[in-house]
Amino acid sequence: MHVTTKRWACFAAALITLGGCTLPPPAPTKTGLDRIEHIVVIYAENRSFDNLYGLFPGANGIANATPAQYTQVDRDGRPLAALPPVWKGKDADPAFPRDLPNRPYRIDAAPINLPLSTATRDLIHEFYRNQEQIDGGRNDRFVAASDAGALTMGYYDGSSLPVWKWAQQYTLADNFFMGAFGGSYLNHLWLICACTPVDRDAPANLRAQVDERGWLKTRPGSPSSVLAGAPEFLGGEVTPDGYSVNTAQPRYQPSRVAPAKDGDARYADPTKHTLPPQTLTTIGDTLSAKGVSWAWYAGAWDAAMQDSMQPADAPRRVIATRADGAPYFVTHHQPFNYFARFAPGTPDRALHLKDYRELVAGIDKGELPQVAFYKPEGVLNQHPGYADILSGDEHIAALLGRIKASPLWATTAIIVTYDENGGFWDHVAPPAGDRWGPGSRIPALIISPFARRGYIDHTQYDTTSIIKFITRRFALQPLPGARAQMGDLTAAFDFSQ
Repeated sequence: MHVTTKRWACFAAALITLGGCTLPPPAPTKTGLDRIEHIVVIYAENRSFDNLYGLFPGANGIANATPAQYTQVDRDGRPLAALPPVWKGKDADPAFPRDLPNRPYRIDAAPINLPLSTATRDLIHEFYRNQEQIDGGRNDRFVAASDAGALTMGYYDGSSLPVWKWAQQYTLADNFFMGAFGGSYLNHLWLICACTPVDRDAPANLRAQVDERGWLKTRPGSPSSVLAGAPEFLGGEVTPDGYSVNTAQPRYQPSRVAPAKDGDARYADPTKHTLPPQTLTTIGDTLSAKGVSWAWYAGAWDAAMQDSMQPADAPRRVIATRADGAPYFVTHHQPFNYFARFAPGTPDRALHLKDYRELVAGIDKGELPQVAFYKPEGVLNQHPGYADILSGDEHIAALLGRIKASPLWATTAIIVTYDENGGFWDHVAPPAGDRWGPGSRIPALIISPFARRGYIDHTQYDTTSIIKFITRRFALQPLPGARAQMGDLTAAFDFSQ
């Protein structure tokens, strides 16, 4: 019975019996962070802050970049007279002019005029190359360490994007950095555990070869100048001392390593090298230990589960790159699938790893777990190479609108950010951190009835700030890797509203 109804019933009973009754104590008034009952994290792909939000009014964007922050150097460290071509394999991409000035330029303006609805080629974005590109904070080797030539210096006017409009209404963080150097794989793991996975038994051919600066060595015969071609590196998935930093495949399906022909369809072929199941503590562990409900939702998860559990010689539709708009499930974007706690057949896997359809159904019913992570499927995640910006941005904006129209909105905080920069240049030097990061600056939005309105938050954040925010709200045990020097997102909120 509702408390107000109980009070009326008690009052009526007192009149009839001339006696008294005991009322239940009133519910305590929630204040501050306690007013947030649901946290939703939407994790898009591969855009630096300058690439998408560099023209956002009032933000630290392109207009603030000085020649010292954007002038790119060649492989020998000398400033380039002009940018190299945008490489398409070993040839120059005719969609881009040659000899672009050595500075950032608009992709969606003359003379290039590639709109936000058109995908560009992909750019290399790896652990060691990102460190070389940053070059101690000078950010002057983005071209020198890229396989895409001048493309790394390109940016867009994002003002026509629907999520940009949400940024104007709520809070845009313009000092938010990717948690780890490099690519999607490692930054997804840093999102959930602020940790780098271990692969002590990785074979020698997977281990990186680095020089005295900690940068990758180049192959013999690699072009000596980026004007002549993209550099060729002696890369590897694993550090020399056994940490997995570039894309590795999970032992559990969905995985790009198919099941053995006559083996357990839930697992990758054991004769192929995959990342060993991890046992480091995740934010999921700490949430579960406190009894806080949570889930990881992924676009095309159910389809990928069916498609991936096929022998190696079977057609594999969902996890193959699709140019026709069909689902494209990216296996290394599913970080909990690398952990032993979420192995096939475990209760935690069934409880916490879910499909996007369940997210939408929960929103419409006003019944989400207290913490929800959402990863869009490949064609909607804005990743260069296989996704355009506009489609993914519209998808995210529609989801934001759906949450706002639901009963959840009044008590929800939404964080929209990107996993990493995707190889695109940004002019702001990342702050000093540790061996693993932070890497380049990326966009982040905080959207909530409690978020500051029309606000640009200059607080220093990185991906681990999301973990810190969740930890603070639900009074969880802190994760060791969450960086002390980074804010916890609370500066983006105003609970007096």
